[in-house]
Amino acid sequence: MPLVALHNISKRYDSTRAVEDVSLKIEKGEFFGLLGPSGCGKTTTLRMIAGLETPDKGTIEFDAQDITKLTPEARGFGMVFQNYALFPHLNVFENVGFGLRARRKPAAEVTARVAQALDLVQLPGYEKRNVSELSGGQQQRVAIARAIAIEPSLLLFDEPLSNLDVMLREETRAELRELVQRLGLTAVYVTHDQEEAFALCDRISVMAEGRILQTGTPRELYEQPATISIARFLGRNNLIRVMRLSAMKDEAGEFKTLEGGHKLHLPVQAGKLPPLNKPCILAIRPEHVLVSNGISDSENALPATVHDIQFSGATSTLKLDANGLLLEALIVGAAPYSAGETCTVMLPSARIRLLSE
Repeated sequence: MPLVALHNISKRYDSTRAVEDVSLKIEKGEFFGLLGPSGCGKTTTLRMIAGLETPDKGTIEFDAQDITKLTPEARGFGMVFQNYALFPHLNVFENVGFGLRARRKPAAEVTARVAQALDLVQLPGYEKRNVSELSGGQQQRVAIARAIAIEPSLLLFDEPLSNLDVMLREETRAELRELVQRLGLTAVYVTHDQEEAFALCDRISVMAEGRILQTGTPRELYEQPATISIARFLGRNNLIRVMRLSAMKDEAGEFKTLEGGHKLHLPVQAGKLPPLNKPCILAIRPEHVLVSNGISDSENALPATVHDIQFSGATSTLKLDANGLLLEALIVGAAPYSAGETCTVMLPSARIRLLSE
């Protein structure tokens, strides 16, 4: 039984559709992500889980109980906001203990739990500091301490790391995942950053225009995107326009590229082939494209010319032109090629995905 279940929830603001018919299930102990571009509905979905917004349609369940109409206070969830939402006139102790005092906990218990929460976020002894004296990273830790001090049954994060610099963000997200796992909490994490979602989350729902496009583990989403929009959003992809040549009943699909006129072969599921006269898209990641300076008789081997090389230290990106079909290949280290050099590009059939619109 899932800990959190959303059943066909929708939310509109006047004529603007924010969330449309969203359903998902989150298991106990799971670090679950909502990923998508700005305006896709992920924060509105999180706020409905928190009780800060009420869905126009659908229901929200927590531990098999309908909480759709419950107030945020009655739900008892912890939430960390993008801007931290700390009280500037209160010191660290008063900020972290705010939720405990609102629940009328004894003073001794408040003191003990604030100290414990600050220790967990590596800010022991900061109780008397003013929040204005803290760095952005320290303020973010205080916000997390406030959320976990109430010992929430569910922890909600709304892009809490977006205001930190790159190095601090990478360091903090590793600490955050370790903390959530150590406390045995269930978390829902909203972000527009694919790398952040992949590093933190056990499963992720990718959202666009108020709907969930696909839900899966980071690896499933990366290696098996369901649609063109997901493939474009989740990292770099070579998107190849093709037409089907093989018969519908064939176990191996044969396609002709619209640019370059190459024939490509890949395994396909029965009944999943597109119509013969309708263009479709094949996708392959740059790191899966193989490049050789010799002639190859391997399947899906194409003659090409190196158009450009982009060196990035640990990796290099080769821009390749296969008779008008433009491809990218990602290789480790410096590329042993020069611009204008001929080569052979190989597209392993097991790495190619047939995408829907």
